[in-house]
Amino acid sequence: MKNTFTRTFCTGICTLTLLSALCMTGCESSSGAESDTADDGDAVIEFTNASYDPTREFYEAYDELFAEYYYEKTGVRVECVTSHGGSGSQARSVIEGMEADVVTLALAHDITLIENNGLIEEGWIDEFDSNSSPYTSTIVFLVRSGNPCDIQDWDDLLSENVEIITPDPKSSGGACWNFLAAWYYADRLYDGDETAVMEFMADLYGNVSVMDSGARGATTTFVENEQGDVLIAWENEAYLTLEEYPDEYEIVTPSVSIKAEPSVAIVDENAAKNGTEEIAKEYLSYLYSDEAQRMVGKYYYRPSNETILEEYADRFDLEIEMCDIDDFGGWDAAYEKFFTDGGIFDQIYEMIED
Repeated sequence: MKNTFTRTFCTGICTLTLLSALCMTGCESSSGAESDTADDGDAVIEFTNASYDPTREFYEAYDELFAEYYYEKTGVRVECVTSHGGSGSQARSVIEGMEADVVTLALAHDITLIENNGLIEEGWIDEFDSNSSPYTSTIVFLVRSGNPCDIQDWDDLLSENVEIITPDPKSSGGACWNFLAAWYYADRLYDGDETAVMEFMADLYGNVSVMDSGARGATTTFVENEQGDVLIAWENEAYLTLEEYPDEYEIVTPSVSIKAEPSVAIVDENAAKNGTEEIAKEYLSYLYSDEAQRMVGKYYYRPSNETILEEYADRFDLEIEMCDIDDFGGWDAAYEKFFTDGGIFDQIYEMIED
């Protein structure tokens, strides 16, 4: 096993520094007040979406689509200011004072943390359809052209000559999905023998050379810095890389992965204070519209609308075998077992150091 396991925190520190600055300087712009003026003289109401790393391109397009829709419907001009970072880091920033009106994060547990701090009302997961997950994704491998390490499945990541890039589950929601997908594969491989599964995971994470704080940082490490042989990635992030570098990378779909369900919610306390409750609700509800669902597919997420998802059958492997968070007892149980301090991930880290 290679003892090259390192964890880099620069991305998270920079993100938190930026978000602190935004909280200090941008409170009025996210307050729902008439903070700007359009070219035609109409006031523009700003509100804030705290999202996770790989949604940048999607929400840049969606925010424009929503603003057009909302103006046509109400005659009111709105502008969404969307920030991005590791999902866990974003949740902590909201808890610490970032005045987001809505959150669109990588996993339900991060929103539950905000709920537990009194900013989101109980029952948020039932406020919107599909457990408040307007789109899903899964986890794949991104490899360099020609797949020089011949990576086909999770067990191939244990080879001594394979260098893995994946983000840190302590700060990245995508990294949690990565970990759980690998664990599920190993759990089936070893018929639930947790000792063997732990050894499998230690061998896998022993081959991780850089552990960024967020999924986009991990992509940058793999693609722009040209480190590693394989990136364990969100499916949509892998496809965006292929779009930008069509001849340099390939996607490998493992034999089993996980249904990753990013979640959305209104930050009730902030929206009430900012006077944006109606806008926030409309913003998240419109994600389920046919127009937005097709935009979801365009940006390589899987639409929650099954009919529209079928329109992308030539893009996505709709037959891939996937576990889901219920196989781990739900997010509260999974996070407590695997990702809290002293949990299984930390135990695996200690095995690697030993």
